Amino acid sequence: MPHGLVTRLRRAVHRARVVTVRFTRRAVAQWRSSMQLRVVTTALAIGLAAIVVLGLYLSTSVRDGIYEQRLAAIDREAARLTEQVSKSFSDTATTSDGELQILLKDSIATLAATGGSTAEEYFLLHEMGTTVRVSDIVTRPDLTDVIITDEVREANLASDGDQVLQAVGIPSRVADGMASPGVIVGSTVQAAPGARYEIYYLYSLEPEQETLSFVHRVLLAGGFGMLALLGVVTWTMARQTVTPVTRAATVAERLAEGHLSERMPGARGTDEMASLARSFNEMAESLQDQIRRMEELSAMQRRFVSDVSHELRTPLTTIRMASEIIHESRHQMDEDAARSAELLLGQIDRFESLLADLLEISRFDAGAAVLDAERRDLRDVVMSVVEQAAPLARTKDVQVSVRLPDADAAADFDPRRIERILRNLVVNAIEHAEERPVEVTVAEDDRAVAVVVRDYGVGMTKQEVEHVFDRFWRADPARARTTGGSGLGLAIALEDAHLHAGRLDAWGRPGQGASFRLTLPRSAGVQIGEPPVTMAPASHEPGLRTGQIPVVNPPAGPTPTAIPDLSDPGDDGAERLAVAPERPAGNDVEVH
Repeated sequence: MPHGLVTRLRRAVHRARVVTVRFTRRAVAQWRSSMQLRVVTTALAIGLAAIVVLGLYLSTSVRDGIYEQRLAAIDREAARLTEQVSKSFSDTATTSDGELQILLKDSIATLAATGGSTAEEYFLLHEMGTTVRVSDIVTRPDLTDVIITDEVREANLASDGDQVLQAVGIPSRVADGMASPGVIVGSTVQAAPGARYEIYYLYSLEPEQETLSFVHRVLLAGGFGMLALLGVVTWTMARQTVTPVTRAATVAERLAEGHLSERMPGARGTDEMASLARSFNEMAESLQDQIRRMEELSAMQRRFVSDVSHELRTPLTTIRMASEIIHESRHQMDEDAARSAELLLGQIDRFESLLADLLEISRFDAGAAVLDAERRDLRDVVMSVVEQAAPLARTKDVQVSVRLPDADAAADFDPRRIERILRNLVVNAIEHAEERPVEVTVAEDDRAVAVVVRDYGVGMTKQEVEHVFDRFWRADPARARTTGGSGLGLAIALEDAHLHAGRLDAWGRPGQGASFRLTLPRSAGVQIGEPPVTMAPASHEPGLRTGQIPVVNPPAGPTPTAIPDLSDPGDDGAERLAVAPERPAGNDVEVH
């Protein structure tokens, strides 16, 4: 076979296999997704099995009944014909072979002319093992050797006077190779003294075969009709049952989408489906009422927080002015009063911070928060935040390392909000670092820019990570807040990230530190996809042992790690770092 033909055959087989697999998968998926289809196919499968079993039983019973009845009739008729032939032989005296030959012919002619006989052919043969005196008399010589075999004749002779019935196939008179079912009945008769003959009757069972075929056709047509009727009935019943459920599912989906006025039709009536519709609608009414109450309560709470926050600003301003006057005069007071003045001013600062956070949260809840976006380089914002956090890092004895990409990380964002997010993340990392390093990594790709703030401090458990963005939630309520946090910082940061269509993710392990990743799209409407940097990079074991963070891909020559304290505005190195338009690619900047 040519190689090209083999290749085409293989491709055709492969395509057929692929088409078959796809069709099977689609059929299975459709079957799994439709309860009505499953009910109908299950009912049809059970009905088909029942019809097949019943049809086989009826077909077998009808076949056996027709066959047995016909054999009994053939047996009686053959016995009667044999008795008639024997009587004609006994009533006629033959003295010569010629007279015997005439007697045999007359007997066969009489049998063929008998009106009550249903036999098709007759055979009168001399007994096996005897010398032939006269010729055999048969009505169809071509069937003698085909139908009446030696086995049949031997069985006939051994029957000791009883009739022998044998099923045979009757060849067609037309040479088409077809055969019809039949039965050969044999017995023996005494034609003359010393002349014993075998007589055979050939009966055709073709009428019975046609009757049985007709019965089979009727059963098959009836089976298909019953199967079709069963399918229609099952489909109708399943549709009546599944349609209300489908409607309920559709209404439930609409309710889940916020269309609380949706209701399930068909609530009138007294049947089970009407009861289901009424119960479903009552549940929807109750849910709508409760959700409306919750919305009203939530609106009242938001309005209350907003009103209280605004109302508190005036007395708080007055209190601050008075506390500042008292604080400026603390040197004229005794030691306890001076300390109280300092504590009062610190707590007022925290109160103002909390009030500002509450106002910001109320704006998010009311949907009044707006973006003042502009095209900025995220690296500049990160460096500004790190510089602002430098005094706290020195106080906590924490080293902050900043890694910047070699390409620009420009994106459209609100600098005030992003700076607030990063300041919150960096300050939290320094607070929880426990004198271990803090890493800030900036990354970018074609779609997004990202910042990862990683510390190696106490870390967080899985449950703490799940609640870290909850309002007023704290992992350790007994832990002191040295910077006066309000408990709303991360919640506001998450809202700010969502307002930019970005993401804010958290990761933590007890004893291994925590990591927060802020991801922002380059432009509005751009899908972020996979963030350009991992949230939990591999632990820097050398840094954890020595207290120093290694520089990643250091360039040749001097490195930015030699830059002095960034918090001192008078330091030339710090000023150069803050305003430098270009940065070495892939460098870490350490803040001491």
